[in-house]
Amino acid sequence: MPKLKLGCKLLLLFLMGGAAYFGLETLWRGFSHPSMFVLGGVCFVLVGFINEFLPWYMELELQALLGAAIITAAEFATGLTVNVWLGLNVWDYSALPLNFMGQISLQYFLLWIPLSAVAIILDDYIRYRLFGEKRPRYCLLSSKIGQILAKSLDKKHRS
Repeated sequence: MPKLKLGCKLLLLFLMGGAAYFGLETLWRGFSHPSMFVLGGVCFVLVGFINEFLPWYMELELQALLGAAIITAAEFATGLTVNVWLGLNVWDYSALPLNFMGQISLQYFLLWIPLSAVAIILDDYIRYRLFGEKRPRYCLLSSKIGQILAKSLDKKHRS
């Protein structure tokens, strides 16, 4: 793929992710900060890369867990830069249990899991519809567990 086309695709994904996160945070907190637009855009692109590099049959739940880890790492790096180094105090999780340096917390990590799943599906849909990439397919851990249980019950029933 030509570099210009790839750059335009990534820029569009970045802008869409940044706008979506900025909007979600405004709904959640009542306000946001321009740095959150940048963080949201970067996270959307990074989370979207998960199933570009890993096989499609990796369970969506595991992709979402990996996405939450990516977002938490990006949030920590951004928090150190924006809140600690620049002193802008965009957020402070110090009052939340299980926080680290007031920049990340378990509560938000858990929130990033379903948001990552949505971001993965949205990224795939955009890539499919706007850029003509392959139609997305997903493998769900819950369906695999159901198949294993069904096989187990079938074997017991035959015995």
